[in-house]
Amino acid sequence: MATRSRPRWPLTVLYWALAAEFLLGAATKFWQGPTFVGPDYGDRFVAWGYPAWFAIVVGAVELGCAVLLVIPRRRSRFLASAAMVLLLTGAVTTHIVNHMAAVDNIAVSAHLVVMAMLALANWPGDWKELLRPWRADARERGFGAAA
Repeated sequence: MATRSRPRWPLTVLYWALAAEFLLGAATKFWQGPTFVGPDYGDRFVAWGYPAWFAIVVGAVELGCAVLLVIPRRRSRFLASAAMVLLLTGAVTTHIVNHMAAVDNIAVSAHLVVMAMLALANWPGDWKELLRPWRADARERGFGAAA
């Protein structure tokens, strides 16, 4: 049995902190009316040029990614990170196009960089592992290649 050379708890804390943050972000998207971060997100999305219901879609993606981030599997963390990279790319673009405050632009851009780094850190060794998860699970349990 191989021993780990470095502790994993700092990375686990990072995943849980990001998941909590995206869970909070999802809650603000689902909340009808003003939130502690400002006006109703439905109104914000309309002001940005999107339909109001798009806030629910973004909140659902954030919620799903928050759940996937806390599952201690490399595949689920990669999928969450990759999805958040796509979502945050849209957020950065929206913030820049709509001339949002510099603090908002920096915060969204920092999240994009962190999620891109996590996606790269959890990059699958083989894309087939994403498409056929049962084979990857069998290899992880030591059963060799499953049919």
